This record gives sequence, C-alpha cells and structure tokens, in this order.
Amino acid sequence: MENQIAKKESTVFKAEYMANNEKVKLTPQTVRQTLVHGNGKITDQEVTMFITLCKYQHLNPFLNEAYIIKFGTQPAQLITSKEAFMKRAESNPQYDGIKAGIIVLRKEEIVYSNGAFKLKDDELVGAWAEVYRKDRKEPHRVEISVGEFNKSQSTWKTMPATMIRKTAMVNALREAFPEALGGLYTEDDRNPNEGPIKDVTPQANKANDLLKSAIEPPKKVEQVHDPRDEEVEEVDIFREAQEREKAEKEVLDNANNPVESR
Repeated sequence: MENQIAKKESTVFKAEYMANNEKVKLTPQTVRQTLVHGNGKITDQEVTMFITLCKYQHLNPFLNEAYIIKFGTQPAQLITSKEAFMKRAESNPQYDGIKAGIIVLRKEEIVYSNGAFKLKDDELVGAWAEVYRKDRKEPHRVEISVGEFNKSQSTWKTMPATMIRKTAMVNALREAFPEALGGLYTEDDRNPNEGPIKDVTPQANKANDLLKSAIEPPKKVEQVHDPRDEEVEEVDIFREAQEREKAEKEVLDNANNPVESR
C-alpha cells in the first residue's frame, strides 16, 4: 500500500526553488497536510497548479505567502497574502510608494479619507489606493465599492474599513505591476475567474441524498397489524364450521330417513 502511495506521489509535480533568499521544497504530501484551508479534498491537478504558482512566483507558503482554500466540491482557490504583494512590489526597482484610504458618505457628501479612520455617523461606501512608480508620471489609482467586495465574513463585519482599504491596495498594486502580480489574488480580493468562496457541502450532501433516493428501489411497505382483522377472520371460520356441520347433519338425516316411493 505504501509503495502504491509513493508511486502515485512521484507522478505529481514537486519543486525546489529559492524565495526571499531561502530554499523552499514543496511536495504534494506537504501541500495537502499543511497548506490547505477548508474541508474539501484537493485533486492532483490542483496540487500541481499550486506548486507551480509558488515556484514561478517565488512564494514561500511556509511564511503564509500562499495557501489553498477549498470547500466541498468547489474548485480550489490559490490564495496569495497581502504581505506577499507588498514584498513583490517593494522588490521592484521602479516602486515608489503607495497611498490608500476609505471613501465615506458624510452628511450626503462623498469624502475621501486617508487610512481606515471614519466617524461614527459616516457610511462606509468604498476605498481608494494609489501606487507610484519611478518610471511613470501619474500614479496607478483605483477606487472600489464595499458592495462589490464585502464577503460578510467575520473580519469584514468587525473591521470593514480596514478590509476594504487593504483590498483597494492589492488591486492597485496588481495594476501597477502586472508582470509581477498579475494572476495573484488574496482571500479578500475577488478573482474574476472564480466565484465567491463558500461552503457548499450541505447542499452537495442534500443533492446526493436526493439522487440516491431516486435510484434506490422502492422500500417494501409493511402491513399495519390491526387486531380487528383477526376478529373478522375468526368469525368467518366459525361460520364456515357451522355451515359444514349443518350440511353433514342434513346428509345423515337423508340417509336415515329415505324418501318413500309413492
């Protein structure tokens, strides 16, 4: 059995590479045991895609720069941390800084605020970010809305301003450095090629139960025992005995008293 598992593992892509001046070694077993979040079972293809992403983007998943999220039977999502975005941008010689803040509705007026600070009565509606490059005259600026990115998860409920600002920064960094960050997405950054992350295991189990009930042969219906049925059956037997006794008596009477000829 162990030989079969080892043989199967050998057919899946493995990698050794350098990330941040450190040697990183990834195997399918390591990925499955330590780098997967969620209750889904990842496929060999998804493992290979993740290892390939880490190798060619020089990400160190053991520093939480990348990991996998998978629930139920949904496709796995390959996630990159915001810290990895910042490291990649800062390592580029053309990087020249970043500014970011939130957008709030204050007394029917749109206000662009620096950082994630807002007043108690402010309505959070979005965030903005600007990334500066030394070889560009104008910064790469993005503005995003809360409704487009809010996943209604715990961190978004407790720190919505911080989360939407961070998401704006990630989007701006990706636009400013597409050759280094294109195709990388954080957990809070919506990937246009994938749907939102959610656990569909209960729905999948319900669908499986419906399918199973549809293909199973119908169960035999047990007859409900009714004591009155026994009473009716006893009455019928008693009547049959009475009629049989009466018929036998008539036969004997006819034999003992034959009809006289005229």
